[in-house]
Amino acid sequence: MTLLARLKSWEGFLLAALVAIIIANATLSPQFLTLSNQINLFQLSIEKIIVALIMTFIIINAEIDLSVGSMMGLAACAFGFLFASGVPAGLACLLVLLIGALGGALNGLFIAWVGLPSLVVTLATLIGFRGLARVLVEDRGITGFPDWFDALGQRGLVGDIPLALILFAGLFVLFHIVLAHSGFGRKTYLIGNNREVAAFAGIDTARHKLILFTLSGLVAALAGLLFAARVGAVRGDVANGFELDIITMVLLGGVSIFGGRGSLVGTLLAVLIVLNLRNGMALLNITGHIQTGVIGILLIASVIAPRIDPGALLRRRAGRAEEGPTG
Repeated sequence: MTLLARLKSWEGFLLAALVAIIIANATLSPQFLTLSNQINLFQLSIEKIIVALIMTFIIINAEIDLSVGSMMGLAACAFGFLFASGVPAGLACLLVLLIGALGGALNGLFIAWVGLPSLVVTLATLIGFRGLARVLVEDRGITGFPDWFDALGQRGLVGDIPLALILFAGLFVLFHIVLAHSGFGRKTYLIGNNREVAAFAGIDTARHKLILFTLSGLVAALAGLLFAARVGAVRGDVANGFELDIITMVLLGGVSIFGGRGSLVGTLLAVLIVLNLRNGMALLNITGHIQTGVIGILLIASVIAPRIDPGALLRRRAGRAEEGPTG
C-alpha cells in the first residue's frame, strides 16, 4: 500500500486522531510533552504493546487468544516461584519462556488439530493459566529479585530508554517484515480470508496455526517476565485483564475480527492512541475505572467503525430521495 493510500484509509484516520489527541493532551497538561512523561507513557504499558504485535498475527489469521493476560501472569508467578525455590534467575527465565511456548502450543493443538474454536479454547486456558499462577504463589507476593533482572524493566539501556522499549521497537520491525514481506505473512492473510481455499492451495493450515499460538504463548511469557522485572514483585493477579487493552489496540488498528485484513502499522497507530489516551486521562487525575470504560467503548467502536461504508450509506440515502415519498 502506498503512502497516499494509507493516508486515505483507516490508518490515515487513526493518524489524524492520534495528532488530535496529542495536541489536546499537550494543551491540557504542560507535563505531557516532557521526556520523562513520554518514556513513562510507554513503560507503564510496554508489556501489553509487545503482546499486541503477535496478537495482530493471531486475529488476521481469523483466530483470537484470550489467554495472553493469564499467560503473562503465569510467567511472572512461575519465575517468582522458581526463584524463591532456589533456581538461578537466568535458568528460571529460560524455563518460563519454555512454559509460555508449551502453553501456547497447547492452545494451538486444541484449535488446529482438534478443531475447537479459539474463543472457547483460550477462554478455558485464560481460567486455567490464571488458576495455576495463583496456586504457585498463593496469596503472597514474591520480591528480592537480582539487580540485573530488575534492571531489565526499571533502568535505561540507552540513556533513559528502557530495554523493554528497545525490544518492542526491534520486534515491531521484525514482525512487520514477516507479516508484510514474507511467505509466512502471506499465508497468515490467506488462511484468515478462507481456510478452505488455503488448504486447497497446499498450505498446512494446522501447522501454521500451531506456530502462531506457540509464538503467542512465548511472547506473552516474555512480556510477563518484563512485567515482573519492571514491578520488582509478583502476585497471583499480575496482568489481570490485560487482554482487553491488547485486543482493543489490535482491533482499533483496523485488523478485522473476522480475519484476513489489517497491518502492524495500524496496530502501532492504535497502540499510540490508547497509550496517549490513558496517559492524558491519568495526568488529568481521571480514575482507572473511567479509563477502562473509555477503552471498552474504543473496543466496541474498533469493531463497528471500520465496517461502516460512508459511500454505501450516501448511495442508499440518495436512492431513497429519488424514490420520493410512498403512500
